[in-house]
Amino acid sequence: MINRELLLKELTFKFARSGGAGGQHVNKVSSKVLLQWHISESMCLNEDEKTLISSVLSNRINKESVFQLECDTDRSQLKNKELAIERFFHIIQTALTPTKARKKTKIPYRKVLDRLDRKAKQAEKKNNRRWSGD
Repeated sequence: MINRELLLKELTFKFARSGGAGGQHVNKVSSKVLLQWHISESMCLNEDEKTLISSVLSNRINKESVFQLECDTDRSQLKNKELAIERFFHIIQTALTPTKARKKTKIPYRKVLDRLDRKAKQAEKKNNRRWSGD
């Protein structure tokens, strides 16, 4: 399990003007939050966890190994910051959970026989529809 308090200290935030609804308020207030986290410089995770996160979240990580996340859903900067932090922890948690290996399933022999029986009946039905021109 990751230590949320230590990881929270490694995050950096940038704020920008957000687009969308809000009228003139949007032009005055920087409510958009850009969360950044340097994966390679993180002290909370070991090297295996860093490589796992880098591979799973490769589409969100830039060349400098910085994870970036934007949030501009709310008009409040504080609310957007809280939402970004929650999204960040959710994304990291899902990236670190191992995926279940798929078990191959075998079709029961009875089901195979039923399917072959249905095919034979369908073929017989179609053969009976044929016109035999003797």
